[in-house]
Amino acid sequence: MDCIFCKIIANDIPCHKVYEDDKVYAFFDILPISQGHTIIVPKNHVSDIESLSEGELCAMTAAIKKIGKAMIDGLGVKGYSVFLDNKSAANQHVPHIHFHLVPRAEGDGLERWPQSGYGEGEAEFCLKKVKKEL
Repeated sequence: MDCIFCKIIANDIPCHKVYEDDKVYAFFDILPISQGHTIIVPKNHVSDIESLSEGELCAMTAAIKKIGKAMIDGLGVKGYSVFLDNKSAANQHVPHIHFHLVPRAEGDGLERWPQSGYGEGEAEFCLKKVKKEL
């Protein structure tokens, strides 16, 4: 397989490993947004969140919680952001699902994306389409 994250998990590519258990592997991003920026992946190659088992998702979120607390306690940061870019349209560059855990400081300059509202009837239209698929 030509997946860079699978190669990292297999120790074919070196990394700064932060955490590992039977389902999850976590390592520092090589192009961090802030020091301590960590990538959390399932050990099993899964491309997107819809293909991820509920057990793997639970293991990943448990790892996020554990590593996040360690960041707050160990790095002295005041908080962290959790990002998931799911599929290429959302800027997922590596087709192996992964969460970014980014240590944050007050006024660090990392901003949210631009926000807008719904036009007349748009929220109801979207809601109807989504609920139809649930």
